[in-house]
Amino acid sequence: MSQIEESAKKRILAVDDDAIVLMRISSILQKDYDLITINSGMRALRYLEQETPDLILLDIRMAQQDGIETLREIRKMEECKDIPVIMLTGVENKDTVMESAKLGICDYVLKPFSSAELLKRIWRVFEEEEQ
Repeated sequence: MSQIEESAKKRILAVDDDAIVLMRISSILQKDYDLITINSGMRALRYLEQETPDLILLDIRMAQQDGIETLREIRKMEECKDIPVIMLTGVENKDTVMESAKLGICDYVLKPFSSAELLKRIWRVFEEEEQ
């Protein structure tokens, strides 16, 4: 792959404290996207102080700092407040979905997700960004 093609890839930050989920996301996305995987909300915030991805996949349920709290912090960061976020969740909880919607998520994906479903949701976000 040429340098230009490599740099033209959209960068996705995937944040989940489950290593198996991160490996699954990697296997689905690494071919088409520049993927960064991080296993905690706090580490994600440190990464975002240095880098600005094109999209964030953020797990809602994580130890120490959950996805909602992480997203609140992301939205306070000037460089990151407009980054599209897709929440990943193992439970369909109306209150959690409403709370994340208030924080400006683009979509949410229920776990376990299929490769096609995840790719479709990501593709849709990038399509909307270009319009």
